[in-house]
Amino acid sequence: MTTTLITGANKGLGFETARRLVAAGHTVYVGSRDPERGRRAAERLGARAVVIDVTDDTSVAAAAKAIEADGGLDVLVNNAGIETRTADGGVAGAAEATADALRPLFETNVFGTVRVTHAFLPLLGRSAAPVVVNVSSGLGSLARVSAPGTPAYAYPGVAYPASKAAVNMITVQYAKAFPRMRINAVEPGYTATDLNGNTGTQTVEQGAEIIVRMARVAPDGPTGGYFDAEGPIPW
Repeated sequence: MTTTLITGANKGLGFETARRLVAAGHTVYVGSRDPERGRRAAERLGARAVVIDVTDDTSVAAAAKAIEADGGLDVLVNNAGIETRTADGGVAGAAEATADALRPLFETNVFGTVRVTHAFLPLLGRSAAPVVVNVSSGLGSLARVSAPGTPAYAYPGVAYPASKAAVNMITVQYAKAFPRMRINAVEPGYTATDLNGNTGTQTVEQGAEIIVRMARVAPDGPTGGYFDAEGPIPW
C-alpha cells in the first residue's frame, strides 16, 4: 500500500489529486492548515486528515511525527502555494514589487517546500519507492516567460514566477542529492482555483492530471525533471 501526503489538499488541485490517488489505491493524508476543513475534506474523500501549516516548523514537525507513528510515507506532494492579488484582481508588476510583497509567497511556496521536504526525508528514505512531486507553474520557466507572444510572457507579476523558479531549482538539487528518490516539478496549467480567483481556463480534473501521473511514477521513472500533461517542458 502506497501512503501519500498532499499539502494544501482540502480544496482545488490538492483535493482533486487526493481524490484520484485514493481511487488508485493510495492511503492519502489530506494536509490542511485548518483542522475542520481538512477533516471534512478527508471524510468526503475516504482519506486521512493531518494538520500541517507549511510556514510553521512546529506544525510540520508534528505532522511528520503523526505520519511516522501511523507507519511512514512513500509519496510527498508539495502542493500548498499562494499567489497575491491586488485590490482590482490583478498582480503587482516590477514597478510595484517590494521585498515585503515577495516575502509571503516565498515563505509558503519556497521555504514551505523546503521545510516539508526536509521534515519528511527520513520517512521517505525508508520507503521502497519514494516519490516527491513539487507543484510548480509554467510561470517558473525562464524559457516560457522570456518568449514574446506567449501567455507566460504577458504575465507582469514578479513574486509568483520567482517563487516557482526557485521551486524548480530546489527540485533539481534534491533530485541530484537523493538519486534513489523520484523528485520532479510539475506544471498543472492555468487551472481555475481560488489561487487565481477561479480565472483559470482548465478544470481541476485537467490540472491534476500531471500531478497524479508523477505521484505514481515508477522507481525507474524520471527524476529531476519538469513536466506538464504533454511531457517535459523547458526550464
